[in-house]
Amino acid sequence: MSLLNVFDSKASKALLGLAIFLIAGLQYLHWFGEGGYRDHAALTEKIQQQIELNTELKERNRVLAAEVYDLKNGVEAIEEHARLDLGLIKPHETFVQMSTISTQYKPIYIQPNSTVDLRTNESQQLAAATAPTP
Repeated sequence: MSLLNVFDSKASKALLGLAIFLIAGLQYLHWFGEGGYRDHAALTEKIQQQIELNTELKERNRVLAAEVYDLKNGVEAIEEHARLDLGLIKPHETFVQMSTISTQYKPIYIQPNSTVDLRTNESQQLAAATAPTP
């Protein structure tokens, strides 16, 4: 009995067609269906971006925590903030502040009613902020 004789009956041909249709349907679901390969790849990329953003924010939080610790436990940090931020000086003292900002420094201006994307530092106006006022 040869391989070609196996598919002579209508039942075996129908079974083969059903198997091909089932395999094609499952392949379609795997590649294009909900939760398929493309959705998985997109989700993996979003997860990687979020991990990078979280790493940056953790470093910023670590720096802020160190600054808070210095402010709570050290007199020098409080004195430095009083001098730099508030412009306070001791009696009979002259305070000179030198700027270390380079000429290539670009300040970032953020409007009060805008949201900022932390990944790109782009500000997006809210609808209420862009509405004309009478």
